[in-house]
Amino acid sequence: MQKITPNLWFDGNAKEAVDFYVSAFPDSKVIATSYYPKSIAEGLADFQLNMAGKELTVEFELGGEGFMAINAGPEIHFNPSISFMVNFDPSRDTQAREHLDELWNKLIDGGEALMPLDEYPYSKHYGWVKDRYGLTWQLILTNPQGDPRPFIIPSLMFSQANTNHAEEAIHFYVSTFEDAKVGALARYDQDTALATAGSLMFADFMLKGQWFGVMDSPVEQDFSFNEAVSLSVACKDQAEIDELWGKLSDVPESEQCGWCEDKYGVSWQIVPENMGELMKRPDAFAHMMKMKKIIIADL
Repeated sequence: MQKITPNLWFDGNAKEAVDFYVSAFPDSKVIATSYYPKSIAEGLADFQLNMAGKELTVEFELGGEGFMAINAGPEIHFNPSISFMVNFDPSRDTQAREHLDELWNKLIDGGEALMPLDEYPYSKHYGWVKDRYGLTWQLILTNPQGDPRPFIIPSLMFSQANTNHAEEAIHFYVSTFEDAKVGALARYDQDTALATAGSLMFADFMLKGQWFGVMDSPVEQDFSFNEAVSLSVACKDQAEIDELWGKLSDVPESEQCGWCEDKYGVSWQIVPENMGELMKRPDAFAHMMKMKKIIIADL
């Protein structure tokens, strides 16, 4: 079971976006859909009246990796602070380059290139694309001699006040989660416009058996982490929820419905692994809307 799932915030068009992604990526499918209550009497909040009865979440897989789309509002937008690295490995796929190009052409339709497909020092074929919904993807032809990694990896870019703190963050996360370790570390060999020599040009790390990428931005950015991409952690019981919440939550005003924000600005959802089942209880949605940290017994 995947323990940490990227959650993606959409402005009322989650189903449309999921249908697009599932059609674009190989080995992809919709798993389940949940819906908003139909009325205030069923637990719908006043500010959610325009969403009554519509899709609330859509659970789906891309390339075998799990995601959750949230049908929300226009308050929050994607930015490149959290992107998704898509690894095309020639040792696993003899047509890796061709398949990379196929996916690039689908994602850039209605989107734009942040870094064009080209040869770079770290890859013979790489590009960074923002799709039609604003979500960003890094498509890379990997080195078949390197250690294998999953097809899709969430990648965190530390910018603004967080620049040069990526390695510190890795050690914080690895010390917070179980089944965690530091992976590869590649450093800048000299100062950039923003990052200092020795900070992380790229690194990866594992949490709960899943890989994540990280980098210190080499240049000034006008964005940082926000709630548009949050990381949902499936916890086995209330004790694990309490422990992770205590370690991760650093911004009290951001605590709501199991959501919290850590000291770097990354958003997490700390939830029970049987959340879907619990939400079927009578008035569970209304009870959750009043919570900060999830209290399983109160659902």
